[in-house]
Amino acid sequence: QVQLVESGGGLVQPGGSLRLSCTASGFRFSTYDMNWYRQAPGKERELVAGITRVTGITNYADSVKGRFTLSRDIAKNTVYLQMNSLKPEDTAVYYCNAVGYGLTKRYDYWGQGTQVAVSS
Repeated sequence: QVQLVESGGGLVQPGGSLRLSCTASGFRFSTYDMNWYRQAPGKERELVAGITRVTGITNYADSVKGRFTLSRDIAKNTVYLQMNSLKPEDTAVYYCNAVGYGLTKRYDYWGQGTQVAVSS
C-alpha cells in the first residue's frame, strides 16, 4: 500500500524555521520525482519545490527561493523541506507528492498534508 506521511508542521513566528518530513512506503522511492505543494485558504494548490528522481536536481517557486531547501535521503525513503525566514504568507497546508512514470502511465501519490501557520 502506497503511503506518504508528512510531519513537522506547526505554528511558528515570522522569521522562524520549520522542517517538514515526508516518508514514503509502498513504492520504489528512488524512481519517483518528489515534490512539495501547498494550499492556502481560498487559494489553489501551488508547487513549492521539487527534486528529480535521477539527477536529484531541485527547483523552487520564486516565492521561496533562498529560504526553503528540499533534500532527500534515499536510504530512509524520506524528503525534507527546510523552511527558513518564514513569512505569514507561507501559511498553508503543505502536501508531499510523488510522481512516477511507467511505459504508458503516470503514477501520482499524495500525502494527507501538514499545517504550517506563521503568525506572531
